[in-house]
Amino acid sequence: MHDLIVIGGGPAGLAAAMAAYENGINDILIIERDQQLGGILNQCIHNGFGLHYFKEELTGPEYADRFIKKIHQTTIEVLLDTMVLEVTKEKEVHIVNKEVGYQILKSKAIVFAMGCRERTRGAIGIAGSRPAGIFTAGAAQRYVNMEGYLVGKKVIILGSGDIGLIMARRMTLEGAEVLACIEVMPYSGGLTRNIVQCLDDYDIPLYLSHTITDIRGKSRVEQVVVAEVDEKRQPILGTERIFDCDTILLSVGLIPENELSRDAQLALDSKTNGPFVYENMETSVPGIFACGNVVHIHDLVDFVTAESIRAGNSAASFILNHEQKTETMLAVKNGAHVTYVVPQHIRQENIDRRIELFFRVNQVFDDSQILVKSQGEIIAKQKKSYIVPGEMEKIKLSRKVLDKVKNGEMEVCVEEVSKT
Repeated sequence: MHDLIVIGGGPAGLAAAMAAYENGINDILIIERDQQLGGILNQCIHNGFGLHYFKEELTGPEYADRFIKKIHQTTIEVLLDTMVLEVTKEKEVHIVNKEVGYQILKSKAIVFAMGCRERTRGAIGIAGSRPAGIFTAGAAQRYVNMEGYLVGKKVIILGSGDIGLIMARRMTLEGAEVLACIEVMPYSGGLTRNIVQCLDDYDIPLYLSHTITDIRGKSRVEQVVVAEVDEKRQPILGTERIFDCDTILLSVGLIPENELSRDAQLALDSKTNGPFVYENMETSVPGIFACGNVVHIHDLVDFVTAESIRAGNSAASFILNHEQKTETMLAVKNGAHVTYVVPQHIRQENIDRRIELFFRVNQVFDDSQILVKSQGEIIAKQKKSYIVPGEMEKIKLSRKVLDKVKNGEMEVCVEEVSKT
């Protein structure tokens, strides 16, 4: 019987385990399916990490190494190259690896930190033949940065998520020609800084409201057909253009990795594709916590770290105290122009001073305001000069604001500020 098992040794799992250890939990086990700790950060060799948390600019491996060194100075146990096959709501963790074979481990508390996976070609249904040369952007990043293989020489990127934008720059620096980045939405799905640093600085065109309608090639990709789309994201006849290329990188969205969450019978949010969580990152099953991209997709690893520290602190509190106050439960909904909000539930008695709500919008806003409403009444608002879907937003609510919530329900919405 362990005190705490953390599933996932990436930035979320490392931060959660370290936080729990610093709060008095000594019997902690991290289970990681890869052969080393660090998760996705190991293949993110570009800089830009750590500006919020460490107040300096680091590469992905450098950021991970800061936590890995701390972990190695503790009593925290690590199992690498180990697959978690199942987790039950009774906190039993079924694992397998070549050293110990199949085992069932038990724990007083569990932190889910499995991260996310990429959508593939099959998930978006691109028409055309099935040649080689089609990669997800993350897979291409691993091949180039960790395995040392250049995946192509003439590249089209579908989708403008952050990994796709970063790989546009990376492929260019490695000598490939990136012909264009194609985005079906009328706005980019990535951070503004990545659009500037990865596309604009290298004169790589970004085609908004466009998509790939056909892939041509026999043994290898030879051409793609790109067309403009209408407001319903349907291709517009007569707008097609053909690109000669040998490689397509897909940056078409990330999905929280939640097969284990379903096994454990956690309540899942259809909007985030991750578990419903309370203010302390506890899921619907007491003693099971979740953090990072397994809950919702973050744009900065610094935010993953902050959220995971909260999960680790809460797991430690659960182990030591065994229960949370649940007298007043508030439900948090997404309102107009908001895709989702995390956390989805707040136990008011557990909020000392304030709480942060994280959310994303579904369109670009210039002058706007974030509104928190309860029963149609505005209980909090914050002005913003610029909001985009590719960047996560947040609003802080004090205990006084929470006291204004009626019938236990509030919603977060965004609206444009009238210029009249």
